[in-house]
Amino acid sequence: MEHRVPHQILLNPYVTEKTLNMMERDNSLMFIVRNDSTKAQIKWAFESLFEVKVDRVNVRHCRYGKQAIIRLNKDFSAGDIGMRIGIF
Repeated sequence: MEHRVPHQILLNPYVTEKTLNMMERDNSLMFIVRNDSTKAQIKWAFESLFEVKVDRVNVRHCRYGKQAIIRLNKDFSAGDIGMRIGIF
């Protein structure tokens, strides 16, 4: 299934103490995403929404749904994105 709207792919940020540490340490953010989304779709959606470059996307399944760990390019700050979406 092809999604053309980034908000249909990235459902909401997943915020815990561990993900906040990951944001500072690894320049990464974690999002809950649609179960049928691919890594390429997640990367496209994140880059489209936040106008940044993504280095890598890892996904895993858990009881909350599909989680995507999105690592940003070193030229961009996960902390800045966190501020924009209201994590802090």
